[in-house]
Amino acid sequence: MVVKRILLAGGGTAGHTSPLLATADALRRRHPDLEITCLGTARGLETTVIPAAGYPLELVSPVPLSRKLNADLLRTPGRLRASVNEAVAVLDRIRPDVVVGFGGYVSVPAYLASRRRKLPLVVHEGNALPGIANKLGARITPYVATSFPGTALPHAVCTGLPIRRMIATLDRGALRAEAREFFGLDAELPTLLVTGGSQGARRINDSVSAAADAFAAGGVQVLHIVGPKGEVGDVATGTPYVVERYVDRMDLAYAAADLVVCRAGSNTVTEVSGVGLPAVFVPLPIGNGEQALNARPVVDAGGGLLVADAAFTPEWVRSTLPGLVADRERRETMGRAASGVIPLDADEKLADLIEQAAGGNR
Repeated sequence: MVVKRILLAGGGTAGHTSPLLATADALRRRHPDLEITCLGTARGLETTVIPAAGYPLELVSPVPLSRKLNADLLRTPGRLRASVNEAVAVLDRIRPDVVVGFGGYVSVPAYLASRRRKLPLVVHEGNALPGIANKLGARITPYVATSFPGTALPHAVCTGLPIRRMIATLDRGALRAEAREFFGLDAELPTLLVTGGSQGARRINDSVSAAADAFAAGGVQVLHIVGPKGEVGDVATGTPYVVERYVDRMDLAYAAADLVVCRAGSNTVTEVSGVGLPAVFVPLPIGNGEQALNARPVVDAGGGLLVADAAFTPEWVRSTLPGLVADRERRETMGRAASGVIPLDADEKLADLIEQAAGGNR
Protein backbone atom coordinates (compact mmCIF):
# COMPACT_ATOMS: atom_id res chain seq x y z
CA MET A 1 0.00 0.00 0.00
CA VAL A 2 1.37 3.39 -0.99
CA VAL A 3 0.95 6.04 1.70
CA LYS A 4 -0.35 9.23 0.09
CA ARG A 5 -1.86 11.15 3.00
CA ILE A 6 -1.29 11.06 6.74
CA LEU A 7 -2.70 12.82 9.80
CA LEU A 8 -0.44 13.47 12.80
CA ALA A 9 -2.23 14.42 16.04
CA GLY A 10 -0.50 15.93 19.04
CA GLY A 11 -0.12 19.18 20.86
CA GLY A 12 -0.16 21.16 24.05
CA THR A 13 3.56 21.06 24.87
CA ALA A 14 6.90 20.43 23.21
CA GLY A 15 6.74 16.89 24.60
CA HIS A 16 4.05 16.18 22.01
CA THR A 17 4.90 18.58 19.19
CA SER A 18 8.64 17.91 18.97
CA PRO A 19 8.37 14.15 18.24
CA LEU A 20 5.45 14.88 15.90
CA LEU A 21 7.58 17.25 13.82
CA ALA A 22 10.59 14.91 13.86
CA THR A 23 8.37 12.09 12.58
CA ALA A 24 6.83 14.33 9.92
CA ASP A 25 10.30 15.23 8.68
CA ALA A 26 11.34 11.55 8.56
CA LEU A 27 8.25 10.65 6.53
CA ARG A 28 8.80 13.59 4.18
CA ARG A 29 12.41 12.46 3.57
CA ARG A 30 11.11 9.05 2.52
CA HIS A 31 8.10 10.29 0.58
CA PRO A 32 8.62 13.84 -0.76
CA ASP A 33 5.08 13.92 -2.20
CA LEU A 34 3.37 12.68 0.97
CA GLU A 35 0.53 14.97 2.10
CA ILE A 36 1.04 15.54 5.85
CA THR A 37 -1.63 17.26 7.92
CA CYS A 38 -1.35 17.92 11.65
CA LEU A 39 -4.19 18.04 14.17
CA GLY A 40 -4.12 20.17 17.31
CA THR A 41 -6.12 22.57 19.44
CA ALA A 42 -6.05 26.35 19.73
CA ARG A 43 -4.60 26.14 23.26
CA GLY A 44 -1.24 24.57 22.59
CA LEU A 45 2.25 25.22 21.29
CA GLU A 46 1.26 23.58 18.01
CA THR A 47 -0.43 26.76 16.76
CA THR A 48 2.99 28.35 16.32
CA VAL A 49 5.58 25.58 15.87
CA ILE A 50 3.70 23.45 13.34
CA PRO A 51 2.95 26.23 10.82
CA ALA A 52 6.51 27.51 11.33
CA ALA A 53 7.77 24.07 10.30
CA GLY A 54 5.75 24.26 7.09
CA TYR A 55 2.98 21.76 7.86
CA PRO A 56 -0.76 22.52 7.61
CA LEU A 57 -2.62 22.46 10.93
CA GLU A 58 -6.27 21.58 11.56
CA LEU A 59 -7.87 22.43 14.92
CA VAL A 60 -10.47 20.70 17.08
CA SER A 61 -11.89 21.70 20.45
CA PRO A 62 -9.79 20.62 23.44
CA VAL A 63 -11.32 18.17 25.92
CA PRO A 64 -9.40 18.47 29.21
CA LEU A 65 -10.34 15.83 31.76
CA SER A 66 -11.05 17.18 35.23
CA ARG A 67 -9.60 15.02 37.98
CA LYS A 68 -12.32 16.12 40.39
CA LEU A 69 -15.98 15.14 40.56
CA ASN A 70 -17.53 18.48 39.64
CA ALA A 71 -19.70 20.18 37.03
CA ASP A 72 -16.77 20.46 34.63
CA LEU A 73 -16.29 16.69 34.68
CA LEU A 74 -19.99 16.15 34.00
CA ARG A 75 -19.70 18.27 30.85
CA THR A 76 -16.84 16.14 29.50
CA PRO A 77 -18.93 13.56 27.54
CA GLY A 78 -20.72 16.26 25.56
CA ARG A 79 -17.47 18.10 24.84
CA LEU A 80 -15.82 14.87 23.76
CA ARG A 81 -18.65 14.01 21.35
CA ALA A 82 -18.38 17.44 19.76
CA SER A 83 -14.59 17.20 19.44
CA VAL A 84 -14.77 13.70 17.96
CA ASN A 85 -17.27 14.95 15.39
CA GLU A 86 -14.89 17.76 14.50
CA ALA A 87 -12.04 15.25 14.09
CA VAL A 88 -14.24 13.01 11.91
CA ALA A 89 -14.97 16.01 9.69
CA VAL A 90 -11.22 16.59 9.29
CA LEU A 91 -10.68 12.92 8.38
CA ASP A 92 -13.47 13.03 5.83
CA ARG A 93 -11.99 16.13 4.25
CA ILE A 94 -8.33 15.10 4.01
CA ARG A 95 -8.88 11.29 3.74
CA PRO A 96 -5.63 10.09 5.35
CA ASP A 97 -4.33 6.55 4.88
CA VAL A 98 -3.24 6.38 8.52
CA VAL A 99 -3.61 8.42 11.73
CA VAL A 100 -0.72 8.86 14.17
CA GLY A 101 -1.18 10.23 17.69
CA PHE A 102 1.40 11.56 20.15
CA GLY A 103 -0.82 12.14 23.18
CA GLY A 104 -2.29 15.27 24.71
CA TYR A 105 -5.81 16.67 24.63
CA VAL A 106 -6.16 16.41 20.86
CA SER A 107 -5.30 12.72 20.64
CA VAL A 108 -8.45 11.25 22.21
CA PRO A 109 -10.75 12.79 19.56
CA ALA A 110 -8.30 11.70 16.86
CA TYR A 111 -8.18 8.12 18.18
CA LEU A 112 -11.97 7.80 18.42
CA ALA A 113 -12.46 9.41 15.03
CA SER A 114 -9.99 6.99 13.42
CA ARG A 115 -11.86 4.07 14.95
CA ARG A 116 -15.19 5.41 13.67
CA ARG A 117 -13.76 5.67 10.14
CA LYS A 118 -11.88 2.34 10.48
CA LEU A 119 -8.52 3.92 9.68
CA PRO A 120 -5.18 2.42 10.74
CA LEU A 121 -3.95 4.07 13.95
CA VAL A 122 -0.42 4.40 15.38
CA VAL A 123 0.11 5.60 18.95
CA HIS A 124 3.40 7.00 20.24
CA GLU A 125 3.93 7.54 23.97
CA GLY A 126 6.63 10.03 24.88
CA ASN A 127 6.93 9.43 28.63
CA ALA A 128 7.91 6.39 30.63
CA LEU A 129 4.55 6.69 32.43
CA PRO A 130 1.78 6.73 29.81
CA GLY A 131 -0.92 9.39 29.77
CA ILE A 132 -4.67 8.84 29.73
CA ALA A 133 -5.02 9.54 26.01
CA ASN A 134 -2.48 6.95 24.97
CA LYS A 135 -3.80 4.36 27.42
CA LEU A 136 -7.05 4.64 25.48
CA GLY A 137 -5.37 4.68 22.07
CA ALA A 138 -3.30 1.58 22.81
CA ARG A 139 -6.49 -0.39 23.48
CA ILE A 140 -7.82 0.15 19.96
CA THR A 141 -4.74 -0.48 17.82
CA PRO A 142 -1.89 -3.01 17.66
CA TYR A 143 0.55 -0.30 16.51
CA VAL A 144 1.98 1.22 19.69
CA ALA A 145 5.44 2.75 20.12
CA THR A 146 7.12 3.94 23.31
CA SER A 147 10.11 6.13 24.07
CA PHE A 148 11.41 4.13 27.00
CA PRO A 149 11.65 0.39 27.68
CA GLY A 150 9.17 -1.04 30.14
CA THR A 151 6.34 1.44 29.47
CA ALA A 152 3.13 -0.38 30.39
CA LEU A 153 0.98 -0.23 27.25
CA PRO A 154 -0.59 -3.07 25.25
CA HIS A 155 1.25 -4.06 22.05
CA ALA A 156 4.12 -1.68 22.90
CA VAL A 157 7.35 -1.65 20.90
CA CYS A 158 10.15 0.58 22.18
CA THR A 159 11.32 2.77 19.31
CA GLY A 160 12.70 5.67 21.34
CA LEU A 161 11.57 9.28 21.01
CA PRO A 162 11.86 10.99 17.60
CA ILE A 163 14.07 14.07 17.91
CA ARG A 164 15.41 16.75 15.58
CA ARG A 165 18.03 15.64 13.06
CA MET A 166 20.33 18.50 14.09
CA ILE A 167 20.56 16.80 17.50
CA ALA A 168 20.40 13.16 16.42
CA THR A 169 23.39 13.65 14.10
CA LEU A 170 25.34 16.00 16.40
CA ASP A 171 29.10 15.55 16.76
CA ARG A 172 29.75 17.55 19.93
CA GLY A 173 33.52 17.44 19.62
CA ALA A 174 33.53 18.71 16.06
CA LEU A 175 31.34 21.70 16.97
CA ARG A 176 32.88 22.53 20.33
CA ALA A 177 35.15 25.40 19.26
CA GLU A 178 32.43 27.01 17.12
CA ALA A 179 29.86 26.58 19.89
CA ARG A 180 31.96 28.20 22.59
CA GLU A 181 32.82 31.11 20.35
CA PHE A 182 29.11 31.50 19.47
CA PHE A 183 28.17 31.93 23.14
CA GLY A 184 31.24 33.95 24.11
CA LEU A 185 32.69 31.20 26.30
CA ASP A 186 36.30 30.37 27.03
CA ALA A 187 37.60 27.74 24.63
CA GLU A 188 39.26 25.62 27.33
CA LEU A 189 37.38 25.89 30.62
CA PRO A 190 35.05 23.08 31.76
CA THR A 191 31.51 24.19 30.98
CA LEU A 192 28.17 23.67 32.70
CA LEU A 193 24.97 24.05 30.68
CA VAL A 194 21.86 24.92 32.71
CA THR A 195 18.37 24.74 31.24
CA GLY A 196 14.88 24.36 32.62
CA GLY A 197 13.31 23.66 29.24
CA SER A 198 11.40 26.02 26.97
CA GLN A 199 9.78 27.85 29.88
CA GLY A 200 12.71 27.77 32.30
CA ALA A 201 12.68 26.48 35.88
CA ARG A 202 12.80 28.88 38.81
CA ARG A 203 14.30 26.41 41.30
CA ILE A 204 17.14 25.57 38.94
CA ASN A 205 17.71 29.21 38.01
CA ASP A 206 17.84 30.40 41.62
CA SER A 207 20.03 27.63 42.99
CA VAL A 208 22.64 27.70 40.22
CA SER A 209 22.94 31.47 40.03
CA ALA A 210 23.28 31.70 43.83
CA ALA A 211 26.38 29.49 43.54
CA ALA A 212 28.04 31.51 40.76
CA ASP A 213 31.03 32.34 42.95
CA ALA A 214 31.62 28.64 43.64
CA PHE A 215 31.78 27.89 39.93
CA ALA A 216 34.23 30.75 39.41
CA ALA A 217 36.39 29.51 42.28
CA GLY A 218 36.41 26.03 40.74
CA GLY A 219 37.39 27.30 37.29
CA VAL A 220 34.02 26.34 35.78
CA GLN A 221 32.13 28.53 33.30
CA VAL A 222 28.35 28.46 32.95
CA LEU A 223 25.94 28.77 30.03
CA HIS A 224 22.59 29.41 31.71
CA ILE A 225 19.36 29.37 29.67
CA VAL A 226 16.88 30.92 32.10
CA GLY A 227 13.72 30.82 29.96
CA PRO A 228 11.68 33.68 28.47
CA LYS A 229 10.52 34.94 31.89
CA GLY A 230 13.48 33.77 33.93
CA GLU A 231 15.48 36.04 36.18
CA VAL A 232 18.80 35.51 37.95
CA GLY A 233 20.63 37.62 40.47
CA ASP A 234 24.06 39.21 40.15
CA VAL A 235 26.38 36.67 38.53
CA ALA A 236 29.38 38.91 37.92
CA THR A 237 32.48 36.75 38.40
CA GLY A 238 35.91 36.49 36.90
CA THR A 239 34.83 33.37 34.98
CA PRO A 240 32.33 33.47 32.11
CA TYR A 241 28.71 33.13 33.25
CA VAL A 242 26.58 33.60 30.13
CA VAL A 243 22.83 34.12 30.60
CA GLU A 244 20.42 33.53 27.70
CA ARG A 245 16.63 33.71 27.80
CA TYR A 246 16.15 31.42 24.81
CA VAL A 247 18.44 29.42 22.54
CA ASP A 248 17.22 28.05 19.23
CA ARG A 249 20.57 26.40 18.44
CA MET A 250 20.52 23.74 21.13
CA ASP A 251 22.98 21.73 19.09
CA LEU A 252 25.56 24.44 19.82
CA ALA A 253 24.54 24.59 23.49
CA TYR A 254 25.08 20.83 23.85
CA ALA A 255 28.37 21.02 21.93
CA ALA A 256 29.66 23.78 24.20
CA ALA A 257 28.86 21.86 27.39
CA ASP A 258 30.66 19.23 29.43
CA LEU A 259 27.72 18.59 31.75
CA VAL A 260 24.09 19.75 31.89
CA VAL A 261 21.61 20.53 34.65
CA CYS A 262 18.08 20.08 33.35
CA ARG A 263 14.54 18.87 33.93
CA ALA A 264 13.71 15.33 32.84
CA GLY A 265 11.07 15.70 30.16
CA SER A 266 11.25 12.90 27.62
CA ASN A 267 12.66 15.14 24.89
CA THR A 268 15.38 16.53 27.15
CA VAL A 269 16.39 13.10 28.47
CA THR A 270 16.56 11.69 24.96
CA GLU A 271 18.59 14.57 23.54
CA VAL A 272 21.18 14.98 26.29
CA SER A 273 21.78 11.27 26.79
CA GLY A 274 21.73 10.55 23.08
CA VAL A 275 24.54 13.02 22.40
CA GLY A 276 26.57 11.65 25.32
CA LEU A 277 26.20 14.64 27.62
CA PRO A 278 26.30 13.70 31.33
CA ALA A 279 23.39 15.21 33.22
CA VAL A 280 22.05 16.20 36.59
CA PHE A 281 18.31 15.65 36.23
CA VAL A 282 16.01 17.72 38.46
CA PRO A 283 12.52 16.37 37.68
CA LEU A 284 9.53 18.68 37.68
CA PRO A 285 7.92 18.18 41.11
CA ILE A 286 4.33 17.98 39.81
CA GLY A 287 2.37 15.36 37.92
CA ASN A 288 2.65 11.63 38.50
CA GLY A 289 6.42 11.38 38.74
CA GLU A 290 6.83 10.67 35.04
CA GLN A 291 9.92 12.87 34.71
CA ALA A 292 11.85 10.87 37.29
CA LEU A 293 10.85 7.68 35.48
CA ASN A 294 12.04 9.17 32.17
CA ALA A 295 15.50 9.76 33.62
CA ARG A 296 15.77 6.45 35.48
CA PRO A 297 17.28 4.31 32.65
CA VAL A 298 20.05 6.88 32.09
CA VAL A 299 20.72 7.28 35.81
CA ASP A 300 20.78 3.51 36.35
CA ALA A 301 23.31 3.16 33.54
CA GLY A 302 25.60 5.69 35.23
CA GLY A 303 24.97 8.51 32.76
CA GLY A 304 23.42 10.98 35.15
CA LEU A 305 22.38 11.96 38.65
CA LEU A 306 18.78 12.34 39.85
CA VAL A 307 18.13 15.14 42.35
CA ALA A 308 14.70 15.98 43.75
CA ASP A 309 13.55 19.54 43.11
CA ALA A 310 13.40 20.31 46.84
CA ALA A 311 16.94 18.97 47.33
CA PHE A 312 18.41 21.08 44.54
CA THR A 313 19.45 23.94 46.82
CA PRO A 314 22.26 26.47 46.48
CA GLU A 315 24.11 24.53 49.18
CA TRP A 316 23.85 21.28 47.22
CA VAL A 317 24.97 23.04 44.04
CA ARG A 318 27.99 24.59 45.79
CA SER A 319 29.11 21.35 47.36
CA THR A 320 28.60 19.08 44.36
CA LEU A 321 28.51 20.67 40.91
CA PRO A 322 31.78 22.62 40.55
CA GLY A 323 33.81 19.55 41.44
CA LEU A 324 31.76 17.28 39.20
CA VAL A 325 32.06 19.55 36.16
CA ALA A 326 35.80 19.92 36.71
CA ASP A 327 36.33 16.15 37.03
CA ARG A 328 37.07 15.29 33.41
CA GLU A 329 37.50 11.57 33.95
CA ARG A 330 34.20 11.18 35.79
CA ARG A 331 32.13 13.24 33.40
CA GLU A 332 33.57 11.42 30.37
CA THR A 333 32.72 8.09 31.99
CA MET A 334 29.18 9.35 32.60
CA GLY A 335 28.92 10.60 29.02
CA ARG A 336 29.90 7.22 27.58
CA ALA A 337 27.34 5.50 29.81
CA ALA A 338 24.58 7.93 28.79
CA SER A 339 25.18 7.61 25.06
CA GLY A 340 24.45 3.88 25.05
CA VAL A 341 21.01 4.02 26.66
CA ILE A 342 18.56 5.72 24.29
CA PRO A 343 18.53 5.27 20.48
CA LEU A 344 18.68 8.28 18.19
CA ASP A 345 16.97 6.70 15.17
CA ALA A 346 13.46 6.69 16.64
CA ASP A 347 12.14 8.86 13.82
CA GLU A 348 13.04 6.18 11.28
CA LYS A 349 11.74 3.33 13.47
CA LEU A 350 8.43 5.09 13.98
CA ALA A 351 8.19 5.80 10.25
CA ASP A 352 8.67 2.04 9.67
CA LEU A 353 5.79 1.29 12.06
CA ILE A 354 3.56 3.87 10.37
CA GLU A 355 4.22 2.28 6.99
CA GLN A 356 3.44 -1.16 8.45
CA ALA A 357 0.15 0.15 9.83
CA ALA A 358 -0.78 1.73 6.50
CA GLY A 359 -0.06 -1.58 4.79
CA GLY A 360 -1.87 -3.66 7.40
CA ASN A 361 1.26 -5.56 8.51
CA ARG A 362 2.35 -5.98 12.14
